Amino acid sequence: MGERRIPGWLSGVIGVGVLLAAWWLFALAFRPDTGTYTPVPSPGAVLGRLVEDGFSAYWGSFRVTITEAAYGFLWGNLAALLLAATVLLAPRLEPIIVQIAVVSYCLPLVAVGGISIVVLGGATRPGDPSTTAIFLAALAVFFTTVVGALLGFKAADRASLDVIRVFGGGRFTQLRKVRLVAALPGILNALQIAVPTAFLGAVLGEYMGATDRSVGILLIRLQGNLDSERVWAVFLLCAVVAMIGYGALGLVSRLVTPWVSGRSTP
Repeated sequence: MGERRIPGWLSGVIGVGVLLAAWWLFALAFRPDTGTYTPVPSPGAVLGRLVEDGFSAYWGSFRVTITEAAYGFLWGNLAALLLAATVLLAPRLEPIIVQIAVVSYCLPLVAVGGISIVVLGGATRPGDPSTTAIFLAALAVFFTTVVGALLGFKAADRASLDVIRVFGGGRFTQLRKVRLVAALPGILNALQIAVPTAFLGAVLGEYMGATDRSVGILLIRLQGNLDSERVWAVFLLCAVVAMIGYGALGLVSRLVTPWVSGRSTP
């Protein structure tokens, strides 16, 4: 008799409950004895502020950041997948591409952002996405997708590869008919992890002053006004947006690769 697993919805509810409890204890620990400014407001105060303001009060900033994260997610992952596929077609390039991926991961995004804002600039018009934020979002997802794709490509069944080779197929045929199928779960998992990473990279790019309307600029203004409740409300909304993207990619992964979760194909 196998072990009974906790349902996914129940584990999610438990996780949210634990986070809210930890947040509440954190707020109690840092509650000031005097004064009106509270650096860590309680979850109830933040949720109340969010309900009072309404999501429409924050949508203008989140729309720009989500657009930047989406563009960075697209270009960063596209470059990563192309390089990973190049390694299979030209194996001698693997050390070079792996080194490029590692270097991109080790680069501090804050320092890179300072350089990119000079080279690439920010938004061309007020309210437009920032080129620097898009670049940092792409850079943030590059390493994860390269590694996930390479590991997935190398997980292909050797017997299936030999069958392709026996029937005259080359490396490109192996890539198209065997390696892509074997690598799909790893690639989708990497893309799922890249969603919140791209959003974080975009926000960091906005902190460089690359836009006039975005989540990063909104946080700077709220922090300057000592509006801690709205600052934490933005934090909460960022987590919700990242979780929605993460969950959407997880759903796509379950639908595209049903054999991984043990479900049969329709």
